[in-house]
Amino acid sequence: MSHIESIQETLRERKIDGWLFCSFRGSDPFAPRILKLPSQGHSTRRWFCFIPANGVPVKIVHIIEKDKLDAVEGEKAVYLSWQQLHSAIKKALGKSSRVAMQYSPMNDIPYVSCVDAGTVELVRSMGVEVVSSAELIQKFEATLSEFQKKTHIYAAENLRKFVDLTFMEVNRRVSDNIAIGEYDVQQYLLKLFSDHNLVTSSAPVAAVNENTANPHYEPLPNKSKMISAGDFLLIDLWAKKDEPSSVYADITWTAYIGAGIPDKYQNVFSAAKNARSAALDFVKSNVKNGVPIKGFQVDDAARNVIDKAGFGDKFIHRTGHSIGEEVHGTGVNMDNLETRDNRIILPHSCFSIEPGIYLEGDFGVRTEIDVYVDDKEAVCYGQPLQDAIVRILN
Repeated sequence: MSHIESIQETLRERKIDGWLFCSFRGSDPFAPRILKLPSQGHSTRRWFCFIPANGVPVKIVHIIEKDKLDAVEGEKAVYLSWQQLHSAIKKALGKSSRVAMQYSPMNDIPYVSCVDAGTVELVRSMGVEVVSSAELIQKFEATLSEFQKKTHIYAAENLRKFVDLTFMEVNRRVSDNIAIGEYDVQQYLLKLFSDHNLVTSSAPVAAVNENTANPHYEPLPNKSKMISAGDFLLIDLWAKKDEPSSVYADITWTAYIGAGIPDKYQNVFSAAKNARSAALDFVKSNVKNGVPIKGFQVDDAARNVIDKAGFGDKFIHRTGHSIGEEVHGTGVNMDNLETRDNRIILPHSCFSIEPGIYLEGDFGVRTEIDVYVDDKEAVCYGQPLQDAIVRILN
């Protein structure tokens, strides 16, 4: 079955008459990947591609860029004027009544909102209902092949090893009175990535004390706190194998530089860990029993625990994000805060669960794991998971 036939089969299953792709100067990042287009190169004119649930695809291209969609099977309609473009779209849609586009009602899922309001208005003016392609994108972008699953496992297992190696290095240098700072920890992790054929979209987080309360803190050569006894340390690392189509892993761990961990760290870590466990248990139980679950429900499972612990207003981000070839993938996010992600978690997809509690000016705790959902189970690779703050300098 070709990828076009697979799209058409899915459209029929979902009772959608077709999927209308459109792009202007690269406005839709999904279309080239889903349609398997070669590099677009210099592209300055609008193009459309309509994949009907039944029948032959139609490619609509401008006369001076008429080869843009030649990689897609189907009929070609070439336009010059805007009137010809509108006419070609209307003809391609034919008798379709429900068509998917890269659109999200009320912008609930902004990650897939690539089509401008005017284009949606144009299609609606032709008597066609526009529905969101969010679930379609997830199926064709966010479900992993067996090869991709293996690359995720490779990344997850190595990142888990790197956590131990990093904490050992911090222990060695602090014990021997050798200076080490946040930036040094970051660079140590990047060296481990390189040595194990892993690459990353951006450098990992290494933060101590009040900097751990900033979820996106980034140490720099000229902005890096030194690490010493009595400090609280957080590392957040994400990477993937340096091979085409590889999938990321992304984890966060915390440690205390000292034998006796103060209660304030223990209490906040326990709340975050309990929230992580509640979300993971919710996913595992429902997947095992064949019950469909949505991203916002996983967020609720974690957030309810933190709310009850009294830290609700300190949990300032979603519970988790999709993981794919990009560390923040295009599938369902565990989110009922920043957005209400009502997409269903599909088999063979991967995402993070990472509740965090941030006490600005003092410290923050995040505990992050990755979950791979199969047909009947949800699995976390890169064991063991963190169940207690790591003690450095016992």
